[in-house]
Amino acid sequence: MNKREIKITEDGSTTIELIGFNEHFHSIHGAIQESDHIFIRHGLKEKAKELTDIAIFEMGFGTGLNALLSLVFAEKQNKNINYFTIEAFPIEKELVEKINFTKKLKLSNELSRCFTEFHSLPWNSKTQITANFCFEKQYVFFENLNLPCNFYDLVYFDAFNPDLQPELWTESVFLKLYQSMKKGGILMTYSAKGKVKRALKFAGFQLKALPGPIGKREITQAIKM
Repeated sequence: MNKREIKITEDGSTTIELIGFNEHFHSIHGAIQESDHIFIRHGLKEKAKELTDIAIFEMGFGTGLNALLSLVFAEKQNKNINYFTIEAFPIEKELVEKINFTKKLKLSNELSRCFTEFHSLPWNSKTQITANFCFEKQYVFFENLNLPCNFYDLVYFDAFNPDLQPELWTESVFLKLYQSMKKGGILMTYSAKGKVKRALKFAGFQLKALPGPIGKREITQAIKM
């Protein structure tokens, strides 16, 4: 993985830039607003209308922002979340220490500690972070990952863009995720590219085009019918 640097986005929250690729972990128009709009508002909040216990798989742990926002939601709404995420290129400790999500969200010391734990906990082990939030991260490439069948209620598909990581946006990847999800499960992704939609449809998903966050016209919600 190339050199990475902390950058400040338009809503004041941090992201990480991949130097030389013009690629960021989050939208430069606002890291927090983007993740909240795509994964929480159109993903987690939708499943929380019908479920108290929610199993989430995240493709790409990255900065830990999606996990943090999910934790905050679980605590506020008293939902039980089983959160499983993978990462093939973990970010460096010195970058983690510069991430300002907990400060921008004005979180309590307890929730700020939880965010630190996300990054400091050992890989490949499950931890009950709070009474409402069980967390596990694996240091693994997706192609080497075994997923249970009919298990996940929600998938956050937050890999790097299809031009940078085309191997993660294929029919076979989405079919593997489809099989791991329960009926009615939702997969959320920021990508609305034609080839991504075609691959999702091939896997069996029913698609909805939704308005994107600031700086992006459209996002994709894929549902296992």
